Amino acid sequence: PFARAREIVATGGIVAVKGIGGYHLACDARSDAAVRRLRARKHREAKALAVMAGSMEPVRSLCVVSDEEERWLMSPAAPIVLLRRCADASDAVAQSVAPGNAYLGVLLPYAPVHLLLLAANDLWVMTSANLSGAPMMYEDEVAVRGLAETADAILVHNREIVHRVDDSVMRMTEGGRQMIRRSRGFAPMPLALPSAKERAVLAGGAELKNTFCLTRGAEAFLSEHIGDLMERSVLASYEATIAHYEQFFEVRPEVLTADLHPAYLSGQYMVARAAREGLPLVRVQHHHAHIAAVLAEHACHERVLGVALDGTGYGDDGASWGGEFMAADLADYERLAHFAYLPLPGGDHAAVEPWRLALWVLHGMYGGDLEKYAPQFAAELPTGWELLMQATAAGVNAPPTSSAGRLFDAAAALLGICRENVYEGQAAIGLELCARRARRAGVVLPYRMNCASVPMTVDFLSVLHALADGVEGLTEEERAGRALDFHVTMAAAVAEMLGILATRTGLRTAVLSGGVFQNALLLENLLTRLGDFRVLLPHNAPPNDGGIAYGQAAVAL
Repeated sequence: PFARAREIVATGGIVAVKGIGGYHLACDARSDAAVRRLRARKHREAKALAVMAGSMEPVRSLCVVSDEEERWLMSPAAPIVLLRRCADASDAVAQSVAPGNAYLGVLLPYAPVHLLLLAANDLWVMTSANLSGAPMMYEDEVAVRGLAETADAILVHNREIVHRVDDSVMRMTEGGRQMIRRSRGFAPMPLALPSAKERAVLAGGAELKNTFCLTRGAEAFLSEHIGDLMERSVLASYEATIAHYEQFFEVRPEVLTADLHPAYLSGQYMVARAAREGLPLVRVQHHHAHIAAVLAEHACHERVLGVALDGTGYGDDGASWGGEFMAADLADYERLAHFAYLPLPGGDHAAVEPWRLALWVLHGMYGGDLEKYAPQFAAELPTGWELLMQATAAGVNAPPTSSAGRLFDAAAALLGICRENVYEGQAAIGLELCARRARRAGVVLPYRMNCASVPMTVDFLSVLHALADGVEGLTEEERAGRALDFHVTMAAAVAEMLGILATRTGLRTAVLSGGVFQNALLLENLLTRLGDFRVLLPHNAPPNDGGIAYGQAAVAL
């Protein structure tokens, strides 16, 4: 069977491989045709795929690998590690594996079946066997039936998988290790809580990149990556995994915790369970949970200045937050400042279609002359965009947001990098990759700070105007320069606001969290500006919504 599987992969085929946490889809990472076929069958058009190397030898020829990165690749946890690709190794792996990406997600064999399959110089795509949005398949009968049209062959063994678990993903940044997805090899090893508590808590987590957290004494069992709780199949996996954890750790929760958002399926599960079992339910604001997760990890009981930058989180005022500055501890928080509100044309559609907010910016600049001053942008707009702008001006289906993530979306769309997100974060990733191609130093574009308002605000509208001005006549090099300017400007604005807040509050510890801080370029630029601060970053739990449940549990306790 192993020789046959290798033969199928070598001739451009796709094999579903049963591992220890579920099935993977494997193909030759050096064959562009094979990778494109895999993408088409899996319905994963653009998002980067991970590759498994047979040994460190092909990894070193492909990527720049530090001692720390190699240590993690070869560790028992065996996560996917995001590595910077060598400039002269662009042809060593198919372009369709990680199109346009300067990084490659790499892992080494960690299961016996992998060691028997891959030769030392092999390089295979190894991606979760699922259709996009659905949980990874792990049961033999389900996989054989569900992968019949995706894989050319299925390699099955008789070691039962009791519990599905995805691969973990991490990267090294200027701030140290950063978990992108905490799963196989790490979960369910307990994270520490700042102090032991008698009452056990079950925290439901967020909607995207969901994990939950179950506590016992001073231990927090943060679950493996569940996925996006937007489909019933993922919700079923969520409920089954909670039951598994409660049985495995012999814990029955006495307190339930949920996000403020009324539509999150995790919150609805907690509300129903609280009513059914007569348990108290604690609601925790999304961005406070981001900050609290870092405080819990560092056993920090003091009050700090927290900066939470992400895509979206339900705010106390009912608006969509995402660019937040707060004075916070584990018990509560005060919102001191935020990015100035912008409307989201079409509501939630704006997160999937960055052109909407970019259009609002350009329409504000040029009005009825949009087609004259931005003809390329206007030519790609769908019919009816004028009605969308009228509705936005009238406040119809245009909720306000302070989201840092939507600012990245708008910047990417204005610069022509990404007009539509095929997967979450695509525009922001594209903007960072473009910025890294800049051949000049970044400059700080003009932004507006309102220190008289309560809370204070940082307004980036003038930054977006500067990016858009004359953009259609730019060279690729000039476009990369403006992308870099955006990153440098956001870092400068965050650092300036932290300086003002430190002066007003006397707090000198800054906590940085939220999915936007997965942008290594932004993080690097910000850390160089925070020399006067003690800076705490998440290392053991993800800065994205995969770490929310840990913070929720800490706040509830």
